[in-house]
Amino acid sequence: MARRTGQTGNVYQPHARTKRWEPETPAYGRVWFDTPDGRIRKTVTLGICPTRTIARQKVREYIEQQGFNSKEHFAQTTTPGTSFETQANLWIESLSTRRRKPVKPATIAGWSHCLDRWLLPNLGAKPLSEVSNGAVRELVEVMSVAGLSPKTIVNNVAVAKMVVASAVNKDGEQIYPRTWNHGFIGLPTVNKADQERQTVSLVQLQTILANVPERFAIFLALIAGTGLRIGEVLGLHHSDFKNDCRVLHVQRSVWNGKPQAPKTKNAVRIIDIHDELAKVLREHVRQTDTYLFTSRHGTPLNVRNVLKVLHATGVKVGFHALRRFRTETLRRARVPEDLIRFWLGHSSASITDLYAEGLQNDEQWRREWCDRAGLGFVLDGLRGYMASVAESTVEHHVTPSPYVN
Repeated sequence: MARRTGQTGNVYQPHARTKRWEPETPAYGRVWFDTPDGRIRKTVTLGICPTRTIARQKVREYIEQQGFNSKEHFAQTTTPGTSFETQANLWIESLSTRRRKPVKPATIAGWSHCLDRWLLPNLGAKPLSEVSNGAVRELVEVMSVAGLSPKTIVNNVAVAKMVVASAVNKDGEQIYPRTWNHGFIGLPTVNKADQERQTVSLVQLQTILANVPERFAIFLALIAGTGLRIGEVLGLHHSDFKNDCRVLHVQRSVWNGKPQAPKTKNAVRIIDIHDELAKVLREHVRQTDTYLFTSRHGTPLNVRNVLKVLHATGVKVGFHALRRFRTETLRRARVPEDLIRFWLGHSSASITDLYAEGLQNDEQWRREWCDRAGLGFVLDGLRGYMASVAESTVEHHVTPSPYVN
């Protein structure tokens, strides 16, 4: 790169009175740098240089500092201009098909919403080469004025960074490498203590279960009694229950009506169910053929429809609040932390947890802690409902599910 004509720069003194180098006269340098439209010559002020050699040294230092001779600068400035929006679309399309760590549809949908709502309107038309600290600083200012929470702003900026980093050359090297300056950008600091984490009290949970239709009460009681994620509940089959519904094997999840693998490898797990909840589930499982909770058409329930039923009770929380209720119940019972993480599908916290993974296969040990922890709430209303369902099953001679054993 440096061997190209003029790329080492030259020096001169335009105000010199003679052709000889004058130590007291200001010196200047000329350098070439690449742009998408070709090479452009630039004049640099060097100041007072006692000798021509010192002036040439200053020019070389300037060229080195600006990176004009680097391969990265050449690739960055001569590559045909790609807009942020074009690169974002290419990046989104590649996420689900890449070999290394393909991204789940729900995550892709979240990132797509972030792009459509904030990034493309503010950065979409910019050339990717111009999306640097300054452009992101303007984006952060727009989001801050709009009243977005620090966590949302941080998440949106993270998507912008991933789009820029996704532009690579044929050797897999970033075309536009960036050193992000969070202080200059004004990126807010996320204080976990300030983040809202919804949960429900015992009174609120009992209000919910008493004021929703019975089949939805079973649905919500299952989350509160096991800590399942919403997608995992939607993906349950009757064949996932063993040992008279006292043991549940979580093997799949459902998003947007379609089955998929659970959130992480730790989400594929076994959950021990308390006897009180197992009694209710046994009757419900006998009435199902495939999915445990379905619409009239036999497809998995729609999350929004269930959320409407939940909010109709007057308790405005999300499904994750019920999952947190289960975590609190287990903590109050002083269940071992590694067993709590196992039941909830969280990753191990330490090497010690990995060493003790064999305990998770000890069904008797798990059962003892499950019985000791209890449900944390009562199912009086559901017991009456399931008794009537059982009588109806006998009258109509419905064949029990072979999976309830």
